[in-house]
Amino acid sequence: MADSTLSLLLQGYAWLPDRRRRSGGAPVRTRLLGKRVIALHGPAAVRFFYDEEHIHRQGALPEPVIDTLFGQGAVHTLDGEPHRARKGMFLHLLKDPEGVRALTDRVALEWKDAVAGWAVRGRVVLFDEVAGVLTRAVHAWAGVPLTEGEADGVARDLVAMVDGFASAGPRQLRARVARRRQERRLARLVERERDGGDSAVRATPFRTVVHHRDADGALLDPRTAAVEVLNIVRPTVAVSWFAVFAAHALHRWPEHRAALRDGDPAFALAFAQEVRRFYPFAPFIGGLAADRLDWEGRAIRPGTLVLLDLYGQNHDPDLWPRPYVFDPARFHGTPVRPDELVPQGGGDPAAGHRCPGEDITLALLSALAVLLSGLAYRVPEQDLSIPLHRVPTAPRSGFVIEDVR
Repeated sequence: MADSTLSLLLQGYAWLPDRRRRSGGAPVRTRLLGKRVIALHGPAAVRFFYDEEHIHRQGALPEPVIDTLFGQGAVHTLDGEPHRARKGMFLHLLKDPEGVRALTDRVALEWKDAVAGWAVRGRVVLFDEVAGVLTRAVHAWAGVPLTEGEADGVARDLVAMVDGFASAGPRQLRARVARRRQERRLARLVERERDGGDSAVRATPFRTVVHHRDADGALLDPRTAAVEVLNIVRPTVAVSWFAVFAAHALHRWPEHRAALRDGDPAFALAFAQEVRRFYPFAPFIGGLAADRLDWEGRAIRPGTLVLLDLYGQNHDPDLWPRPYVFDPARFHGTPVRPDELVPQGGGDPAAGHRCPGEDITLALLSALAVLLSGLAYRVPEQDLSIPLHRVPTAPRSGFVIEDVR
């Protein structure tokens, strides 16, 4: 089998759907970075992939992805009981409804302060501004110390980690440098908290990570604790991509503004779900075959890299009629089947590797969509195209707005 690494880098989100079309819908077999690969698609594949007896994550993620996006020793790289023990901490922190509301409220406060500044400045790049809002909000919510002088630099580093994980060259280098800088900053804060923290002070997500004990009963070393703090903060700031996609959708289909402004939470949630389905976020995820497996009569050798198609599934006409039409109504009053809508992966977050921060993503994106719908601004001439060869992608201009009122 020929290696497809270069094709993937050149095609981005289109690579796997294109290969699947050329294979007649059959699982795609190829190589990436020399490793044997099979790519699966569909709800049944989601259930197969998230069975830990089938797929392991340890050793599956390429080092460039670990060194930029997740961090060495992160929960994403664990399996079995070590994964369940570490994941339990994240489930406790990120799926608590009161905690989600508190973070959403904090974002609304930071948004209000930011908008006042946009009105004075006249023209801003929305992506950069939302990243700053989310950085300040999540640090305050999580109890992670952050000075005003640090905030802009930290926001740039958090964006760089996400922006560079699937790239080569300067973006990858910026992501690695950003991660090292933020891991050092947070490891110092972890050590300071352990040395002089007041146990009577209220619990925060930061303190929960600092004092978490793994399955073996040991505290996380300061660097690993810093990695896991980043795995709370960084994904929250990554909502910037979805927020700008929401602005893009409101610009292309302004008829949705009125429904969002009316304050119907069900419509805001439906709008957020459609943004996550329609716009490109993660192209696929991967794991290693734990044993010799059988998928629909096809043998999978142990150690094969198994990819689960995400972008292609979210645009599959068998699951989503008129998949390239932006239509929040498809989610309004209709329960979401978790093995069909997979922008951030699938499965059960309590039992597998599904992202535990999905509730936060939906709450923040719903709130930001409502805030955007109530904001008066002008969209000047700019390049709002969204290149599918770039992972992760966004409008080329970052979505410039001016005359904010």
